[in-house]
Amino acid sequence: MRFSKMQGLGNDYIYVNCFKEKVENVGETAKKLSDRHFGIGSDGLVLICPSDKADFRMDMYNSDGTQAEMCGNAIRCVGKYVYDRGLTAKTEIAVETLAGIKFLKLNVENGMVKTVRVNMGSPELVPSKIPINSNLERFIEEDVEVDGVLYKTTCVSMGNPHAVVFMDDVENLEIEKIGPKFEHHKLFPKRINTEFAKVIDFSTIKMRVWERGAGETLACGTGACAVMVAASLSGKIGSEANVLLLGGMLKIEWNKAENNVYMTGPADFVFDGEVQI
Repeated sequence: MRFSKMQGLGNDYIYVNCFKEKVENVGETAKKLSDRHFGIGSDGLVLICPSDKADFRMDMYNSDGTQAEMCGNAIRCVGKYVYDRGLTAKTEIAVETLAGIKFLKLNVENGMVKTVRVNMGSPELVPSKIPINSNLERFIEEDVEVDGVLYKTTCVSMGNPHAVVFMDDVENLEIEKIGPKFEHHKLFPKRINTEFAKVIDFSTIKMRVWERGAGETLACGTGACAVMVAASLSGKIGSEANVLLLGGMLKIEWNKAENNVYMTGPADFVFDGEVQI
């Protein structure tokens, strides 16, 4: 099977062109190939497929083999892949995902995609639709108890579920201890991605993320969107922010008039290869 390794702010996935390749037992294949010692090494596997609803379809799987609805960093890489590799000549494309159709604007320099702006859609704030086990109309800065400590938590879905916790010190957080306890908390029936964030100023946020099925990653596009929405809902910032992740920066804008969130960031090839599966 031929593949490409790509990354968006260090959030790295294995990409397969399913116009040419066929992948069997996708979940097990994702788990095997994502292993950083015995496989290729990645945060998961992304299949670029034909679609009867959009220009392309993105199917993605976490490194533990579970399927995910959406990934902001991955979809930017899909946009770069299909343009740079000649699958499309358009600079505005639609990509089908399990979280709906997403619209991408490809910013091209010298014939290659440099950055991608993605319409990530509307943030979902109704608990039953995120989903979380709560009867509240919205779950904004509500207490969540983990190991006897109460964390003010805001829950948002950006196609997949996120819990956002603001704190003063994200650098020294023992995320490998607290992350799994949020992920598997009884409040979250489909598990949860958890962002631990610090507001630097009215237009800058720093965050770390624990992704369900993958652990801590260097970046999470949907997570950055969720953090910006959560910060705006609680009055910590306005309607746009630069979100600083371990792997770099994303620009996030929430157009409240149309209720869509826009994410802009880079995407890069790492290498191409072939593997026996």
